[in-house]
Amino acid sequence: MNDSAFTHTQDQLRELARNVLAFARESGASDAAVEISEGSGLSVSVRRGKIETIEQNRDKGIGVTVYSGQRRGNASTSDFSEASLKATVQAAWDIARFTAEDDAAGLPDADMLEMNPRDLRLCYPWQISTEQAVELAQRCENAAFEVDPRISNSEGASVYVQQSHFVAANSRGFIGGYPFSRHTMSVAPIAGKGNKMQRDDWYTSARDPKKLANPEAVGRYAAERALARLNARKLDTRTCPVLFEAPLAAGLLGAFVQAVSGGSLYRKSTFLLDTLGMQVFPDHIQIVEDPHLIGEVGSSPFDEEGVRTVRRKVIENGVLQGYFLSSYSARKLGMQTTGNAGGSHNLSITSDDTKRADTFEGMLRKMGTGLLVTELMGQGVNYVTGDYSRGASGYWVENGVIQYPVEEITIAGNMREMFQQIVGVGNDVLARGNKSTGSILIEKMVIAGS
Repeated sequence: MNDSAFTHTQDQLRELARNVLAFARESGASDAAVEISEGSGLSVSVRRGKIETIEQNRDKGIGVTVYSGQRRGNASTSDFSEASLKATVQAAWDIARFTAEDDAAGLPDADMLEMNPRDLRLCYPWQISTEQAVELAQRCENAAFEVDPRISNSEGASVYVQQSHFVAANSRGFIGGYPFSRHTMSVAPIAGKGNKMQRDDWYTSARDPKKLANPEAVGRYAAERALARLNARKLDTRTCPVLFEAPLAAGLLGAFVQAVSGGSLYRKSTFLLDTLGMQVFPDHIQIVEDPHLIGEVGSSPFDEEGVRTVRRKVIENGVLQGYFLSSYSARKLGMQTTGNAGGSHNLSITSDDTKRADTFEGMLRKMGTGLLVTELMGQGVNYVTGDYSRGASGYWVENGVIQYPVEEITIAGNMREMFQQIVGVGNDVLARGNKSTGSILIEKMVIAGS
């Protein structure tokens, strides 16, 4: 990215980082880490063709962590002046001196740090004016209205443009940083009138604006989704197969990550405690983490601590091969960091059985008769027990064909059993954030209805 897009260049951020570390050493800190970031963005929203909001942001900040042995203190500032940096380091040092010791506290071991970060090309500036962003949002919303007269209203359409850069460094020799971008376009049309209205939404998001879907395509698809939900019915209580549409299937993948992440493990607050090397999914399921995909949202050469990231098989033939650990959580567990301070990177779930991986229509046929879920409500997941219960809406399917929309139901099960009962993962792959998956078919769940 052109450094002129920011107030500071990458070199200037690196110099500031070195200064902060020097101030920390002078204060008496045994170790220190710093992250400096700067970003700018544009956000516009329209509703029924009229501008609702225009926001431009420009922000910057420095976060400092200092150690006094195994005592840790943190402080931050948005003022990059030398006096402010010294005061921030001093504030962190004062906190560290009076904080209780923590045996797991400390920087990553030097041999785990990424000293030569690769360029993954994560920044694609979008040279778009406010007027052009408004026009894109209007085109997106107009396309939704043009699909059918029954599209009666809209919650609006928006365009979001963001580009930032950062530098992280620590007293064990690591220094690295890079620019990155993220751009999004979305719309939420409303179909029907009175007490029979239904809404749905769709969005497209990418680092590279050239990879965003056409605004008209986003608008039309969102409208079609809203229209398909009209005249929804209720279901009586039953047990049946459930097909999670790809955007919701990404949530199942996210639940898995949380269940095998360090914080949940060392607190013993997960239903997947002590499952390393055990069969967690059926043997046809593979989950891969690949942090080094060029230009992808979940890519990074190092994690939030500067630890190098690596491509790995998290689930191989259904068996759990590794957790998601930071240096701190790894020490708490007597293990080694996996380079996941800050979360997972480009996680994908697939079925290596071609009979189990099919198109979306094929997944419906595979299910036969059951529930297609397209929206979930609430946060009904108990990570200690694995119990899962959430409000849902979607479509009732018979003989592999959608029959009618359904609403006001609850789907329930236990996530450990749900993972084991994955019948297949579709090849209708969709990326949502740093997770990529097709639709996921669960053998059976309880549907609570009228």
